[in-house]
Amino acid sequence: MMSAYGSGSPGEETVALVSFENQDTGTWIPVDDRVMGGVSRSRMSVTPDATGVFSGQLSLENGGGFSSVRALTPELDLSAYSGLEIKVKGDGRVYQLRLRMNQSFDGVAYAARFATTDGVWTTVRIPFEEFASTFRGRPVPGAPLLNPSRIRQLGILLSDGQAGEFRLELEWVRAFVQSTTQ
Repeated sequence: MMSAYGSGSPGEETVALVSFENQDTGTWIPVDDRVMGGVSRSRMSVTPDATGVFSGQLSLENGGGFSSVRALTPELDLSAYSGLEIKVKGDGRVYQLRLRMNQSFDGVAYAARFATTDGVWTTVRIPFEEFASTFRGRPVPGAPLLNPSRIRQLGILLSDGQAGEFRLELEWVRAFVQSTTQ
């Protein structure tokens, strides 16, 4: 599923980071509240239309309430880019796009929330400066800012406090350069 990682040429307007063409789900790892006693479940699957689907059941039982998938990335230097854009078709819930500057599965993550409209494809642009440091759902005062030259993990998380089924379809993730001309 994680395909087409680009080196990121500054002359390009966008560079593809994630595409779901000719991919399997092996590169995406579910990390749900089960790691702390919850019972939520999630998965990433690929459709015949070459899109990825993050779906599952969010539960608030046993103090839980989050589902996520993550993928390790090669060493990405996106310092020549302004941020990430994603094309998604959601279910009306609010998700997070999450980045990490290391390959650890615990520690500080950088998160940006994005809303979805049920059944509607939307392209969301998130500048790197909008990614806020977080640790286990709480802000991390004094944490270093996200360094786009050190991105080593990309993920999607749902933690909106609403139990039930969820589904987020993802066509791609790209890095973009903010145009200076109008």
